[in-house]
Amino acid sequence: MGKIQAIRGMHDVLPEQSQLWQFLEDQVRSICDGFGYQEIRTPVVESTALFKRAIGEVTDIVEKEMYTFDDRNGDSLTLRPEGTAGCVRACIENGLLHNQTQRLWYRGAMFRHERPQKGRYRQFHQIGVEAFGMEGPDIDLEIILMTASLWQALGIDGLELQINSLGTSEERAAYREELVKFLRQHEEKLDDDSKRRLETNPLRVLDSKNPDVQAIVADAPTLMEYLGEESRTHFEILCNGLKAAGIEYVINQRLVRGLDYYSLSVFEWVTNKLGAQGTVCAGGRYDGLIEQLGGRASKAVGFAMGIERLVALLEEYHMPELRQTADIYIISADEARIHAQAVAQRLRVEIEGLRVISHCGTGGFKAQFKKADRSGAQIALVLGEDELAQGVIGIKPLRGDSEQQQVAIADLPDKLQEWIQ
Repeated sequence: MGKIQAIRGMHDVLPEQSQLWQFLEDQVRSICDGFGYQEIRTPVVESTALFKRAIGEVTDIVEKEMYTFDDRNGDSLTLRPEGTAGCVRACIENGLLHNQTQRLWYRGAMFRHERPQKGRYRQFHQIGVEAFGMEGPDIDLEIILMTASLWQALGIDGLELQINSLGTSEERAAYREELVKFLRQHEEKLDDDSKRRLETNPLRVLDSKNPDVQAIVADAPTLMEYLGEESRTHFEILCNGLKAAGIEYVINQRLVRGLDYYSLSVFEWVTNKLGAQGTVCAGGRYDGLIEQLGGRASKAVGFAMGIERLVALLEEYHMPELRQTADIYIISADEARIHAQAVAQRLRVEIEGLRVISHCGTGGFKAQFKKADRSGAQIALVLGEDELAQGVIGIKPLRGDSEQQQVAIADLPDKLQEWIQ
């Protein structure tokens, strides 16, 4: 029988990689805590109707990319392709939005059946932030400042902030009509994907990566021309807030985002260091979604970022110093191995945060010392037959030139505390 392999586009995160993921997640958790955002965890599987209603039935995600199936009861279920819809559903279902404000964040796996390539996978992981019940552009500014704080904490630079305003649904409808008129005049030059979007979601043509289509839309009317006074004021206040905070940005009038529920301010952080998949973080305001999903009308704004893309940036351009596997490695003779486990457990209990590996299985002292060195431990403890009989244990520093010494096993925690300090 042949080997069973992972599904194409779904990758394992191996131990040497998981430390980097943990570092990233720890920084995100710290930033979210600092801004007063609480974690929410939602199911991986939701009713298909949730995403059709939230994302839009004529979007690429719903039409071509979702993992949808019927369960044994005949219900249509979908592996979540993004996190916002499930977060909103959870808030409505649990009564978190009526006359309340909420600041929430989440993380987890998302699923889309796309052509796998660097930075784009069929199972990918996102971190998302959602804020509910706040109307003004100050909350839009806050979530962008959160992302800027994260880049600083991660040591990532060189990202460009692009912003735009999509206005209200009425303003977009008027603009859409004019945009379609313009694109019809150049329809024979559009690629097949843009022709399809022209019928279903014409604003997405503005986001085409095809250079020929980009040349056409360069002369298209802009949505900014169709914004009313309130939408313009909202956007101007946001821009002024970014300037006041020292955050550089570029207004990209072709930035429309891929989901139907966005309105007013939208933004993306982009990089030229990841090839075609240059968007690292994206979001904006989506005031109509809560009512669209059956809740009472409420304001909302949020963003999502891809963990794999951020990890790729860290690996290539700013690899942080990660912790080694262990602080202490216990080397033992066969006859002392069970006693070594007892010593290890005592150290873990009495010295908070101490990471101890006690050798298991076979292997002589020489082989064990090699493993101790590879573990990154600073100290090896040596427990042979003679040491066990005398009630002592050897302490051997693995870094530097210090000599091995012996200490009573009963005094070991106190002695190690001195060494660690």
